[in-house]
Amino acid sequence: MDEDGDILVIGAGVAGLASALSLLERGRSVRVVDAGRVGGGSSHGNCGTLTPSHAGPLHAPGMVAKALRWMLTPDAPFYVRPTLDPALWQWMARFALRCNPRDWLSSARARAAILNASREAFPQWMAAYGLDCEFVEGGCDCVFRDPAEMQDYVRQLPALAELGVDAEVIDGRAYQAQEPALLDGVAGAVRYPGDARLRPDRYVAELARVVRARGGILEEGVEVRAVDADRSRMRVHTSQGLRGARDVVVATGAWSPLLARSMGLPWLRRVIQPGKGYSITYSRPGLVPKRPLTLHERKVCVTVWEDGFRLGSTMEFSGYDTTLNRRRLDALERGAREYLREPVGAAKREEWYGWRPLSWDDLPMIGRAPGHDHLWLATGHGMLGVSMSPATGRLVAELLSGDAPHIDPAPYAPARFA
Repeated sequence: MDEDGDILVIGAGVAGLASALSLLERGRSVRVVDAGRVGGGSSHGNCGTLTPSHAGPLHAPGMVAKALRWMLTPDAPFYVRPTLDPALWQWMARFALRCNPRDWLSSARARAAILNASREAFPQWMAAYGLDCEFVEGGCDCVFRDPAEMQDYVRQLPALAELGVDAEVIDGRAYQAQEPALLDGVAGAVRYPGDARLRPDRYVAELARVVRARGGILEEGVEVRAVDADRSRMRVHTSQGLRGARDVVVATGAWSPLLARSMGLPWLRRVIQPGKGYSITYSRPGLVPKRPLTLHERKVCVTVWEDGFRLGSTMEFSGYDTTLNRRRLDALERGAREYLREPVGAAKREEWYGWRPLSWDDLPMIGRAPGHDHLWLATGHGMLGVSMSPATGRLVAELLSGDAPHIDPAPYAPARFA
């Protein structure tokens, strides 16, 4: 083989780098390969919020009716482009079957467990590794302009509280006094004091720095074309030659279905769909919110950094379409104008899209691939890859090394789909 080693991680986003770092800390040798560049996928342009408050999965009761209405509106928060793709509609059918209270709670419990474990680990990671990525604690706010929408939303808070997610309900007048960046007419807000934020591109760059500093090898521009086993070794066929390893960790996010057949995992194509999200990054306006915001009715996230300002979110199912949809970008700005006194910065720095890997039960796949002794998955994190990254990396390392897992791995086992 051209290159041989202990563990090869495919994918240099947050899941892959967090797994590599956790494995290195256990004394394993690690090589990470990526078809593009470090952090070039959805790790780059998201809003960087760390949100145990998002424990509730997308498949909430009533979501099917909303999605059907939104299908007729191309700039709706949740949009499915009309298509004859059978894999998408099979995925949608399974997703729809989970839009009930029992399955919502089942997924919410598992999401809360990994989100809370990650949130607890973030300050430890920042201190232990000296990560310089504008990590700030202090909570995130969900803001409402429609009293009925807020009343309906507040009904889920007791369920979240049972999952360890604290919340504070603030009426409109009191919130308006606290947050001068908002226009008049706020019905109220829900504050999640346990949430936090960071700058995602810097977080990924810092993870890569620490991986290299601890002896890990990172290779960019190495496209994986197939993975197979040779006795007790794994062979990874790439655009830059053959790589060998005792174990392979697949952390390729939304690209996982495209590798599925070449890895001997054809069922992955039925499980993960690429959910396209958008963001716009600006220079920092003069008047900005004190905390990251979710503008609830428009499903727009607002995050502020030392020298930047980002509007993001939306969910579009359009396969691997590579165009920037102007209507959806404009919807981000329109939504911000409904809420913020200064909705954009003076200079627009980047318009971005990226694909989130969405499984139909809205839970990640972390663990051994069914039918394979030395092939492992760390993918399917949906919109929460950054939020779940420390616990994902630790769980991958624990399972692969045979250590006792710090959270129950059963809800994330890939075998549930095979």
